[in-house]
Amino acid sequence: MSATTARITAVDTYDIRFPTSRELDGSDAMNPDPDYSAAYLVLRASAGGHEGHGFTFTIGRGNDVQVAAIDALSEHIVGRSVAELCADPGSLYRDLIGDSQLRWLGPEKGVMHMAIGAVVNAVWDLAAKREGKPLWQLLADADPEWLVSQVDFRYLTDAITPGEALDLLKRGKDGADNRAQHVRERGYPAYTTSPGWLGYSDEKLTRLAKQAVADGFTQIKLKVGADLQDDIRRCRAARAAVGPDIRMAIDANQRWNVAEAIEWTNALAEFDPYWIEEPTSPDDVLGHAAIRKGVRPIRVATGEHVQNRIVFKQLLQAGAIDILQLDSARVAGVNENLAILLLAAKFGVPVCPHAGGVGLCELVQHLSMFDYVALSATTEDRVIEYVDHLHQHFLDPVVIDAGHYRAPVLPGFSATMHQTAIDAYTYPDGTFWAADLATTETSTDTEELS
Repeated sequence: MSATTARITAVDTYDIRFPTSRELDGSDAMNPDPDYSAAYLVLRASAGGHEGHGFTFTIGRGNDVQVAAIDALSEHIVGRSVAELCADPGSLYRDLIGDSQLRWLGPEKGVMHMAIGAVVNAVWDLAAKREGKPLWQLLADADPEWLVSQVDFRYLTDAITPGEALDLLKRGKDGADNRAQHVRERGYPAYTTSPGWLGYSDEKLTRLAKQAVADGFTQIKLKVGADLQDDIRRCRAARAAVGPDIRMAIDANQRWNVAEAIEWTNALAEFDPYWIEEPTSPDDVLGHAAIRKGVRPIRVATGEHVQNRIVFKQLLQAGAIDILQLDSARVAGVNENLAILLLAAKFGVPVCPHAGGVGLCELVQHLSMFDYVALSATTEDRVIEYVDHLHQHFLDPVVIDAGHYRAPVLPGFSATMHQTAIDAYTYPDGTFWAADLATTETSTDTEELS
């Protein structure tokens, strides 16, 4: 069978988990013990030599549920023409979003929506590999009319129309070649959350904050929200470590009610926080608007748990956020994130994506680089989150150079994990987890005997 007649033959899924909770990596006010995990899939094809890799991110328990949701989508993709899928990923996106019985489980939110995102992202990974380009370049080189065809404007036209989106993308072509060269040479600005996990000691926070500045980062982020006096002490230590000229964001991970968010954020204002992230429920559009009014000039940022493009639309229409933090794996993949990037461009709101987790840095760099090269045409007040965990498990890991993401050059979406990592960390039968569980059982038996 030739590559032109190749079809998808299988969707292989894996429940991959890493024991990050043991060092409190990723800990925050709402998630004290996360085990960073990926519900991971591989699209196998009958010919052509390429596979599509995708995933969505969880923090441990429930990752098996997310894998089951991806499995439930396989009937929509097995047997499809690879060439047709890659020529129009939006066709699969529309079919998956439009499945009435799956839609009933949302609609367009939650576990099924994230599963759709994992599958759609895997198709884009496959498409970019077939074109021999990193995804950011594939998107930046694409015809604006084709990109508009990939976007679902349902429920959005009161905020942005297809015609307005096309105008934005056509304007984005002006100077795109120069910006593409710039991002290849300089990269894209990053900030780091690595010093700021809530479970870290003040000593570790201070050491990592100083290291971040030495590594060229111009912004760090601290988790807050569990105890005000602890937050005051930690913010004071961080500000002393980085000095007055480094931006310091704070992140409450949805911990507060609206009034509490305003009061708590203002209590930390003396440390000059650049933004307060996820101050309340991600679904509370009007709450975010009230918080934004109550904490000025501190900016309000949210997005990593915003469930779809419609809620992003409302946040922008309500003037509820200063910073939009899209996530590469929370919504339904590249197609929906194109809609979100277009909305942000229409409203003139900077996009500073959420990353970290398992592979989120690898994915989201492509979206920001496309946005810079061929849509917003700027990196002003824009940074991508960076967390220095788990990159070694990917074939094309992110590279940070002087506080910037270096532009990926390998074809694809940077989503492919090493087979050795899959074999070791698939739960519960991978080599790491089998040995770990055996050790735990032995320890339990010894304790019972004693």
